[in-house]
Parts: sequence; structure tokens; C-alpha cells
Amino acid sequence: MMFESLSKLLKEEIPFALVTIVEGPSKGAKLLVQSSDKPLEGTLGNEELDRVASRDALGELAAGRSGVRHYGLHGEAREEAIQVFIESFAPPPQMLIFGAVDFTGALVKVAKVLGYRVTVCDAREIFATKKRFPQADEVVADWPNRLIDKVGHSLNAQDAICILTHDNKFDVPAVLASLKTKVGYIGVMGSRRTHEGRLTRLKENGVSEQEITRLRSPIGMDLGARTPEETAISVVSEIIALRTKRPMHALKDTVGPIHG
Repeated sequence: MMFESLSKLLKEEIPFALVTIVEGPSKGAKLLVQSSDKPLEGTLGNEELDRVASRDALGELAAGRSGVRHYGLHGEAREEAIQVFIESFAPPPQMLIFGAVDFTGALVKVAKVLGYRVTVCDAREIFATKKRFPQADEVVADWPNRLIDKVGHSLNAQDAICILTHDNKFDVPAVLASLKTKVGYIGVMGSRRTHEGRLTRLKENGVSEQEITRLRSPIGMDLGARTPEETAISVVSEIIALRTKRPMHALKDTVGPIHG
């Protein structure tokens, strides 16, 4: 029955993770994990081990990674009675970063640690170079909205768009194009005053109040970030919190200065 499910998921390109015991009791036992709201299929031997392994499998699946984990017989941490291999069947999440600015390099580094496939895009060819952003998977010299028009169909809830351009001629078209996609996160850098001016232009272009709620601006969580690296961490923290539906203190929902 599990192999029928695997075949169906692969055929329909639905992300899933397969957990297999490679060392220990019940060697070869498998657990099929889809999402937190889908029932598990199969078992590794007991309910607690299934619970812990499925939790870790969902984390690997969200990052598009595969790897080995060790547990006690009932899922205990820091024990090695059981070794499992978690295999993710999903492309890594995508992050599109628009704007080759000071913060971009830091955000690329943090996003890569979290398993994102990162594309940096800027219409200014002199700034959009692989030499400046060696850790990015792709660096594109083009207008943001044109890139989104090309790849927007592939974006979904696990993906992110971060608009760091600070220039209405770039970021307004980028936001308009982003709102046409199913991307899970649209973050736009800028002060509250900058964002108010941006909202005026977006509304002039027919953007509704409901669509505006998808925008995260000022971008990031209220961590008191000062450096590019700290700002990058605040951005990915907001992305994670939105994806996991956990409470957060976002800059979007605060007043006053956005820097500590």
C-alpha cells in the first residue's frame, strides 16, 4: 500500500519525505511523511519514534534536504540505538532577492544555510555579478518584474521573494509581479515612510487592501538588528515564523524606529 502511495505522490509531484531505519531494531522499516495535517503511513516501530522522526522529516522536507538522524529506541535525543535516513522528495525552496545592495550578500549566506536555492537579481549589470555574490545559485542582470514573469509559475508557499531595491521604479513593478504568484513570503525593505509612499503607488496600480496584507514591510522581525547579518537573520526569522504559524513580533506590526 505504501508503494502505491509513493507512486501516486511522485506522479502528482507532491512533496514528501521517506524515513527508513538503516541501523537498529526493525531495520528496513519505513515511515511516509507528507505534511503536518496528513496522516503518517507506515511505522518505525512505536508511536513516539514515529512522532519524533516525522517532526524531523518535516523539517528536512521544508528545506528540501535529505540526511541521517540518530535516536533512542523511542525517539530519544542524543542516543544512537537507531539510525534513520530521511529522504526528501521535493525541490529546495526558492528565494528571489531583488537588489544588489549591502544587505544582499548577508541574506544570501543565511538563506543558503537554511537550504534555499537563491537567485539575486538587479537591473544594473555592474552590480549584478557572480563575483559579488559567489554563494548565490544564480545572479541575473534584469528587471525584477521580468524575472518574476519568467519563473513566477514555479513559486509556491515554501518560497520567498525579498525586495531590497529601495527604489520605486524597481520595487513597485516587483511587488505587482510578486502578487500575481503563489509565493509564500513577499518582504519589502524600507522605512515606514518609504512603505507609505509605496502603498500609494501600489493602490494607484489597482492593488487591493487584501493583496497588501501579503506584504511584509518593514521587512523582518523586531530583533533590534543593526548589521546586514543581523538584518538577514531577522528576515529569515520572519519567513520561518510565517511558515510555521508561530507567534512573532514583526516590524510590520510595530511602531517607531525599525532599528535598535
